[in-house]
Amino acid sequence: MSLFTHVLACLFGIGSWVAINGMWVELPLIVNDIPEGWYLPSYLTIIIQMANIGPLFITLMHRFRPGVLDERPVIYTIVTVGVVATLLLAFLWNLKVTFADGEHSAALLSLSFLLSVVDCTSSVTFLPFMMRLQPQYLTTYFIGEGLSGLVPALVALIQGVGVVHCKNASANVNVSMGNLSFDGELEAHYQPANFSAQGFFLFLSAMMMVCLGAFLLLNLHPAVARERKSKGYIDDSKRVEKIDISQSPNSETPEQRPMLDFPEGSVIKRRSSFGKGTYSRIELVFIFVVLAWVNALTNAVLPSVQSYSCLPYGNQAYHLAATLSSVANPVACFIAMFVPIRSLVLMAVLTVTGTGFGAYIMAMAALSPCPLLINHDLGAALIVITWVIFVLTLSYVKVIIGVILRDEGHSALVWCGAVVQLGSMLGALSMFPLVSVYGLFQSGEPCKTKCPK
Repeated sequence: MSLFTHVLACLFGIGSWVAINGMWVELPLIVNDIPEGWYLPSYLTIIIQMANIGPLFITLMHRFRPGVLDERPVIYTIVTVGVVATLLLAFLWNLKVTFADGEHSAALLSLSFLLSVVDCTSSVTFLPFMMRLQPQYLTTYFIGEGLSGLVPALVALIQGVGVVHCKNASANVNVSMGNLSFDGELEAHYQPANFSAQGFFLFLSAMMMVCLGAFLLLNLHPAVARERKSKGYIDDSKRVEKIDISQSPNSETPEQRPMLDFPEGSVIKRRSSFGKGTYSRIELVFIFVVLAWVNALTNAVLPSVQSYSCLPYGNQAYHLAATLSSVANPVACFIAMFVPIRSLVLMAVLTVTGTGFGAYIMAMAALSPCPLLINHDLGAALIVITWVIFVLTLSYVKVIIGVILRDEGHSALVWCGAVVQLGSMLGALSMFPLVSVYGLFQSGEPCKTKCPK
């Protein structure tokens, strides 16, 4: 294995979701300067789901025209669009346009849609491209995908986004006693950013350029070519694509052919028509249901209530939970690199465990602003630890499913990306009315950790 190729695969993975993740962490800084205000997160949720038109098109092409669509030109296109869109966002994010019903951030919303299409489509193009490299590099790619959330969060932390200082709202001087007494409540005062939103969006554009450069090297660098497990996939697919399907109705498409040639005389019983037939139909249904469920929880359901579950315990607990859970994602991928257990039983156990911790988070969000142990340090510690374990366990499950489906071939990874997007979409659409329409959750305040009696 080449360290150089691992670095490229990681940088390539970072570009998968860095743009949209960056948009989310920058929200506290930009909402005060746009007409939509704090309604922007709701708009972004809808925009991201509309952007699933990209993955839908790619998946349908692979389903009905297998072997026709080469993901490499698609990746070049979407990453270039990502570079241009983030660059334009740096200069146009606060541009206001007046429509019939008032002012709107037309440039911000339009460019957010383009970035959403880029990131959503990466799920069904980046993963299949990784089939061209050795299996070990897929886990490295997942590490990069995890860093796509951590890196912009760390930059936003350096920027000072969301840093709060708690100050007394009022103070009364007791002249007779000669001392100063405070009888006002604490108020949140947000620290000014160390650099502007423009600088942050320029950083996102630079990250997309790095992703594009990494992809170019993964395609063209001779050292990477030497690290490929074989040219069987590329050459074989080209050969099969030249076959007239109408004259060979029983011939396999390149999406169905095995990735490796087995020794002569070896007979492998296919348990299903999916991929190499390693898993039965029931096992495949289980794998894809778990994949959709895990991504719904980690990408949509629980992130939508993170502030409700953490802020009642204080601003420090909120930032610790957000930062450490972002770290837990690449850590889980790193663990999977050395412990790639493909057991479906372990997958089920970890899924149930992660779901249990997610249920605790959801319960604390539902009880906000007065969750359990709000007046004790144990409550803050528990919510932070719960978030870390939740992300750690379910991120490991996602990587293991990716490794399993990678062994099943190119088509399996296309469906993997499609199911990831489907699960995330269903989770987002389920939570949007509960959070934004019906207002079932009540937010705590960063400087008030005492529950009113």
